[in-house]
Amino acid sequence: MQPRRSRSSRRIKFFSFAVFVSFAASFVVADGTTTKESLRVCADPNNLPFTNSRGEGFENRIAELLARDLGTRVDYTWFAQRRGFLRNTLSAQKCDVVMGLPVDTDAAWTTRPYYRSTYVFVTRRSRKLRIESFDDPQLRTVRIGVELVGDDGANTPPAHALSRRGIVGNIIGYSVYGDYRINSPPSAIIAAVARGDIDVAAAWGPMAGYFAARQAVALDIVPVHPQIDGRVLPQTFSIGMATRRRDAARHARLEQFIEQRRSDIDRILAEYHVPRVDR
Repeated sequence: MQPRRSRSSRRIKFFSFAVFVSFAASFVVADGTTTKESLRVCADPNNLPFTNSRGEGFENRIAELLARDLGTRVDYTWFAQRRGFLRNTLSAQKCDVVMGLPVDTDAAWTTRPYYRSTYVFVTRRSRKLRIESFDDPQLRTVRIGVELVGDDGANTPPAHALSRRGIVGNIIGYSVYGDYRINSPPSAIIAAVARGDIDVAAAWGPMAGYFAARQAVALDIVPVHPQIDGRVLPQTFSIGMATRRRDAARHARLEQFIEQRRSDIDRILAEYHVPRVDR
């Protein structure tokens, strides 16, 4: 899901789910055989490239990888990633691990990051705009799409960065929630660039990279600059997995999984065109 910056200037948080326990527990079923407890995953059923109900997201793929390591299966609890997502999933003990949270979140116990990504500028290659910085003078005249998060239309970090520079009149907002009846509604902002409805999109990198690669026209993806705008407005975020607090065994197993499977995780992220700023 998309990072956001709330109106109270709190650090960005965004959500997405997957993965299970350290020493997978066993239980006895009715016929007396012993099997391992499943890997319980809470996730959005319609939020590519992260997750969907068909298991096509990169978090689905990483969850399957962990489940294989544990010798078990993945069981999903589906819940739209909107207000109350964590409260109704992880906190309600309907799942055990969050797959995609910023490592500095205070809502759960996060692991070391398994990737660090950034907001990006997305443009049509044929336009040759080559926008790389919030200070590019072209941003004062082109049509700019920005993501809005939440029912109250709260602004994402790029929207704040543009506003700080007085760039507001040529902004077009796209809700990351969108129309949930269509597939992966956050992708609308990237499709708008491809159609020419907007000239540039400032969007969260993992989503932008995935959908840009699937457009009929060539799109350029460039990390926004600066990575920290001013002193308190980060545009890049380290993403880890997370558990409930005090869930020490599960947390330790996730840390071990990230370390041991780092190359496999990197390969999956590359397949989904996730922009990386951690190397």
